[in-house]
Amino acid sequence: MFKQYKLKDYRFRLVVYVVILTIIGIFVVGSAQKSLQDNQIMGLFAGLVVMVIASLIDYSFLLKFRRIFYLMVVGLLGLVLTGIGVTRGGATRWIEIGGFQFQPSEICKILLILFFAAFFMKYRDTLNTWKMLLISLVLIAIPLVLILKQPNLSTTIIVAILFVSMIFVAGLSYKIVLGVLAVGIPAAIVSIILMLKEKFPLLQSYQYMRILSWLNPEKYPDDARQQQNSIIAIGSGQLWGKGLNNSSYTSLKNGNYVSEDQTDFIFTVIGEELGFVGCVIVIILILLIVFECIWIAKNARDLGGRLIASGMAALIGFQSFVNIGVTTGLLPNTGVPLPFVSYGLTSMVSMYIGIGLVLNVGLQARKYGSGDDF
Repeated sequence: MFKQYKLKDYRFRLVVYVVILTIIGIFVVGSAQKSLQDNQIMGLFAGLVVMVIASLIDYSFLLKFRRIFYLMVVGLLGLVLTGIGVTRGGATRWIEIGGFQFQPSEICKILLILFFAAFFMKYRDTLNTWKMLLISLVLIAIPLVLILKQPNLSTTIIVAILFVSMIFVAGLSYKIVLGVLAVGIPAAIVSIILMLKEKFPLLQSYQYMRILSWLNPEKYPDDARQQQNSIIAIGSGQLWGKGLNNSSYTSLKNGNYVSEDQTDFIFTVIGEELGFVGCVIVIILILLIVFECIWIAKNARDLGGRLIASGMAALIGFQSFVNIGVTTGLLPNTGVPLPFVSYGLTSMVSMYIGIGLVLNVGLQARKYGSGDDF
């Protein structure tokens, strides 16, 4: 379970990037809602503790429990849909135990990375057979359906992208990739057409309106208001922003024109109060974290380690892209937290566990010139 590691192999650079990004998040969350800042600070310290612990546990030992991880995913997501689930705003995504609420889908992202890292490593030689592909699709379809039923379309998409990224890194044949694209692109076009006609069976009415209001905000001003206010707020920050905790009457945040500004729309607060410079710093930090994970994946000693590190890179990268894309109007309005920045202890601690796993992969990196190539 525990091994002897060399301190010089510890990727302190990655830790520094993550901590700086989290500290920025603490200040911005405090500006959005002062009462939540202490909880976010507690999340940082709790995250550091679990990160250090996870970084010292041999990931090969953890991969032996892949079946347990998968059962935990299905069990937690299934509990959400029972009477124990907590409903907010028409969505049931939380579980409350003894006054403590947490969001299982955030934990399940990390558990799925571990499961598929072990699964693809075990069956790497038969991965490109139709039988194994079908089994893989069934295994990912079950949690995706459970997440979609909450409903939580944004997390469903993130987990699906995570799966696709991992199976590609695991060695999916380019012939299969091209075949999927040949079928998937026309299917995507048909799906978009059906969405525009409000006949796509997987979407609910409010999800249709988010897409339509994104495409034509002038026609659906009420549904487009939050996203349009976010764009205006970010632009009003100009180069240096209006300053954290400012009392400016021109602040859209101070006027409560942007809801969920401590979670899904935290990047709006960054843009308005820290300006273009603050936005660039946050994006650069996210990119540095992603690149560090990819670099660790490149030098991982085996496929399991490579999949853990690349899975975390995909999760952080795509989830950040979706969050920032929504707040800036590049994507339709959908709610996902900005990693290490948005308020939420479940998301924060889960991400730190994931970083801890990546650090352990880095501690066991293969020597140059040995092992298989990336």
